[in-house]
Amino acid sequence: MEWHTWWGTLAAVGIALLANVTVAIAVRIAVARYTEQESRWLRTLIVRLHLRFQVVVAIAAFWVAGGLTAPAEHSWWPVVSHLFLIATVVAGAWLLMGLSTFGIERLLARHENDDENHPEVRRMRTQLQVIHRLMLVLIAVLAIGVALFTFPMVRAVGASVLASAGIVSIIAGLAAQATLGNLIAGIQLAFSDSVRVGDVVVVEDEWGTVGEITLTYVVVNIWDERRLILPCTYFANQPYENWTRRNARILGTVYLDLDWRVPIQRVREQFGEVLHSSELWDGRANNMLVTGAEGGLVTVRFLISAKDSDAQWALKCYVREQMISWLQEHHPEALPTSRVLISRAE
Repeated sequence: MEWHTWWGTLAAVGIALLANVTVAIAVRIAVARYTEQESRWLRTLIVRLHLRFQVVVAIAAFWVAGGLTAPAEHSWWPVVSHLFLIATVVAGAWLLMGLSTFGIERLLARHENDDENHPEVRRMRTQLQVIHRLMLVLIAVLAIGVALFTFPMVRAVGASVLASAGIVSIIAGLAAQATLGNLIAGIQLAFSDSVRVGDVVVVEDEWGTVGEITLTYVVVNIWDERRLILPCTYFANQPYENWTRRNARILGTVYLDLDWRVPIQRVREQFGEVLHSSELWDGRANNMLVTGAEGGLVTVRFLISAKDSDAQWALKCYVREQMISWLQEHHPEALPTSRVLISRAE
């Protein structure tokens, strides 16, 4: 067969595609010989990367077939060959992105049955998510750089830029100071363990849960379903409250202003009964104290504890409602009362 003809080109492309299909079938047969448990991750890998791999092989096959047969003898082939080179770089980057995503998901799957509220689990998930995004960005930047440097004009400009790297670095640093600061702060947050995905925080007088940490910003899910988006530099430079830094357990207080006639001991006993009747209480804190006696009223503080902030909030509301209802029913004289002394003029 004359390979330097169009029939030779079709034959070369057909052979390449046939070899590609043969390799794919061989891999599937080899994986099928393993048990379901042993080959589960292999099956997932093949399903996730099959299309990407086929695209890379197909582009390479068409490129090689064209370069070895009739198209290579035409004047337009260098331009088409350059397009094939760029397509191969882009498809290869797409394949690497899928491979990195699969690897990160495999690492996360190892801890899918762990306690989501455990600090170590949240720290690991946060770091893996940031690493994943950083890998995707690096692969994309490298792919764009390689594709651009295939053009001779871009290589010449790149050499000039490298020759004046000092001036360029100063200008770029001044122009992208905020962006680079956020990028560095995002990496710092991922590995400093100061805040993690799932942490309960108070920022800008708002209470919420950290829902996402990227390389440039942090998303806080506010309790009323709003989303507070803050730059990573905020958590590096501003004070904020982290209620789940080491564990999710938290204390809470309920204050009631009552009349001086309130039976303190009976209130303390009833408070204990209320706590023991609730599944929200974790049994760590059970304390009632009179913390103030001013303005004709006494201030009673109830100290409670719960396994996390959501349970603490619900328990505070439950204790407040139960104690108010009990006082209304059994000791109405203990409710706040305003007294006015009227003296008769002489």
